[in-house]
Amino acid sequence: MNLTTPRVFIAATRQNDGKTTTSLGLLSALQNQFPRVGYIKPVGQRFVEIAEHKIDEDTVLMDAVYKLNCPLVDMSPIAVEPDFTRKYLAETNYDALVKRIQKSFDRVAWEKDFVLCEGSGHAGVGAVFDLSNAQVAKVLNAKVVIVTRGGIGKPVDEVALNQALFEKHGVEIIGVIVNKVLPDKLEYIGEFARKGLKRKGLELLGVLPHMPLLSKPTMASILEELSAVVLNGRRRLTNVVEDIVVGAMGANNAVRFFRRGTLVITPGDREDIVLAAAAATQANPDTALAGIVLTGSLRPGDAAMEIIRKLDFPVLLADADSYEVASKVHDIIVKTRPDDAEKIALIRDLIARHVDVAKLVSSL
Repeated sequence: MNLTTPRVFIAATRQNDGKTTTSLGLLSALQNQFPRVGYIKPVGQRFVEIAEHKIDEDTVLMDAVYKLNCPLVDMSPIAVEPDFTRKYLAETNYDALVKRIQKSFDRVAWEKDFVLCEGSGHAGVGAVFDLSNAQVAKVLNAKVVIVTRGGIGKPVDEVALNQALFEKHGVEIIGVIVNKVLPDKLEYIGEFARKGLKRKGLELLGVLPHMPLLSKPTMASILEELSAVVLNGRRRLTNVVEDIVVGAMGANNAVRFFRRGTLVITPGDREDIVLAAAAATQANPDTALAGIVLTGSLRPGDAAMEIIRKLDFPVLLADADSYEVASKVHDIIVKTRPDDAEKIALIRDLIARHVDVAKLVSSL
């Protein structure tokens, strides 16, 4: 396996700590120092079907944003399907999986100046089939950066747990990035997190402020989560949802909640609320909703549909009832999508301003 191309492995202390966000921003920052950067996510758990191959969602994102000129199947060599673990435990094929990862890395690293490797969670994720993040980092001969969530005591505690497993497998952690810190506490958290990590022999590479925009879903992600149908074309699906209103009241009361960034969830037969939203938008376009989700598979009548088609925000039709839709939207795991231009620009700026990329590279 290629042992000469510089590489780094990005892990996290928990799910949704910002590992993919950090990787997305780091790729941009690394491209300022290395003309040709490759990417690999050796073990993926959320994937899509592309040309009969299962490709991790994060890999699709990185390739769409950066045009990495690497084969998708090699950037995402192992997809953990629902029965993957059962099959592995029944018929261990560890050596074959390791060879697949190593060969994929070699192809990704071909003619590249640097490779960013993204893990799939904390150090132990994947241990059940002998490919924990710690083991994969060892296989790739990669040093590790850990991303953790804001605070002082809890992040250091969680990093220490991960540190133990990485060290057990002979993998070096070169630094920690603390994410989702309240902006007015950046210096305070940075000072004490640095002291706490130093006691564990670890470097603090950066402290990222919490940006509410990054944790808010877009209409496109809601469309996907609900497996809904768009009733008025695929315009403005990048609208960010700032607030949610369940339209269980009369239209005259619902209109009080109509403002920019609001998602209205209401049964499909509440045409009065749809018409009120259309009238409010026409009166003041600056207060246009993020979108509307009509529930219960109740498609509005022809007259209402004619108005819906002219609205400048998406109107979705979902099978579930309003309560289930509201619950799903509330619990949605927000992932950055290739068309989230505003979020991607913000992520690049955050990493460039708050992470010591030069120190990261020199530590390799």
